[in-house]
Amino acid sequence: MEKDATTADPSSFSLLVSTPSGLSPSQVSVAFSDAYDRIPRSEVSLEDTISEIWEQRSLKNNSLFNGKKFRYGGCVLDAGDGSDREPRLCLHLGLTDYRTFVGTNLSPLWERFLVQSEDDSVLCQHTSSPLGNGAVVETKDNKILVLQRSNNVGEFPGHFVFPGGHPEPQEIGITSHQYVKELAESINIKVSQEMFDSIVREVVEEIGVPASSLGIPTFIGISRRNLNVRPASFFFIKCSLDSMEVQQFYSSAQDSYESTQLYAVPMNEVENMTSRMPGCHRGGFALYKLMVDTRKIT
Repeated sequence: MEKDATTADPSSFSLLVSTPSGLSPSQVSVAFSDAYDRIPRSEVSLEDTISEIWEQRSLKNNSLFNGKKFRYGGCVLDAGDGSDREPRLCLHLGLTDYRTFVGTNLSPLWERFLVQSEDDSVLCQHTSSPLGNGAVVETKDNKILVLQRSNNVGEFPGHFVFPGGHPEPQEIGITSHQYVKELAESINIKVSQEMFDSIVREVVEEIGVPASSLGIPTFIGISRRNLNVRPASFFFIKCSLDSMEVQQFYSSAQDSYESTQLYAVPMNEVENMTSRMPGCHRGGFALYKLMVDTRKIT
């Protein structure tokens, strides 16, 4: 299969939205609709590569699972007025799957799926762009938790990352857009809650700490890796355990096979690790720094 050269730096990123004051679950809503699903390209030969790449990958790895994911289709931020009216964010989410993600965003031909535009939703309208998530977790003794990825993972083996993964449509019973329109509002509420529930799940599974030790996640923004235009929402979570206690829990973490080591380090040391982070996670740290700076001012 033809391969396109790419000039994108794996650690470069764009901040799609930044909410440095931090948003609580009540300040984040979701508009879930097929209007935010991926639009196929008119170039049939390029569309055909999606199934070809998936078949090739499946032959090499029979454990691949084509699960549903929420597709990032943009957002609207109401910054509020700084006094009575709080800032609010509405995420525009569609539905996609892992197969299409592998065949568009992760394809060697990924840049051919892009549309030249300053509008991110237009730029990425032909890519799967599932919305990932990540958490900057701060321990009781003010250390930040960073994982080193296993050499067996598909993306960025050996790199440093924050715990995270994806919100999961199946967790709230969504497998398609086939539902009664009257239920749209309740579906939107469920999807919004899954944005926050999923990041707690990911931290518990990857770090091993009990959910009871984690505070309510604070939404701090969305970062996108420029390579493969990979978006991820980021959250700040305070943990009531100190770094030594966290390390003890990590030894029995459910998903510890995805990583080889857990680091609990001060903010300035994380800065030194960002050159070996995928761009979306490097952007996540930039969002955290903006939050810290904002809290210093206020």
